[in-house]
Amino acid sequence: MTWPNRAYDGAMTAATRPHLLSLEEWDALGEDSSSHAELQEGVLIVSPKPRPEHQRAGGRLFSALDAAAPEQFDVYPEVDVVLDARTPATVRAPDVVVVRTGVASRRISGTDVVLVVEVLSPGTRRTDLVMKRHEYAEAGIPHYWIVDLDGADVRLEILTLVDGAYESVEATGAFEAMAPFAVRVDLDALR
Repeated sequence: MTWPNRAYDGAMTAATRPHLLSLEEWDALGEDSSSHAELQEGVLIVSPKPRPEHQRAGGRLFSALDAAAPEQFDVYPEVDVVLDARTPATVRAPDVVVVRTGVASRRISGTDVVLVVEVLSPGTRRTDLVMKRHEYAEAGIPHYWIVDLDGADVRLEILTLVDGAYESVEATGAFEAMAPFAVRVDLDALR
């Protein structure tokens, strides 16, 4: 069998012989600002960059959280969070991440995260609502917020980790959180 323009010599590429990636292989891929990439149990998941309205909502939430955060917390937009470093590794890139000050280094461990925020997108809706809910709870992340821009009102699902599982409350309009710190967010202004 021959491939176009060259003879097949028996060597296979990573594309024709896929395997589950380790954290070291994930790091070796480098940064790519043209797409959104995550690692789910060793499988590279690549999707287009979020829509402008998604990025605006994430940016406004980041700004609100960053402005309200006391000095013992740092707030980051779209950073890699290592949920499981063992091979096959899992690395997620939430829209907003809150950690205790001083814990962030080259990469952020899920055990250091106190809040993750995901803004739902059509292509990642199921992952954010089902898979990440399980992964974030398993990593022990105490607070998970899910923003849904679809519909007449912007909805926020506030998940709080209790005995290893998330308890859920929904909010619309103006929302005031007390954990992980006091912050007021006008959800309608996220659009």
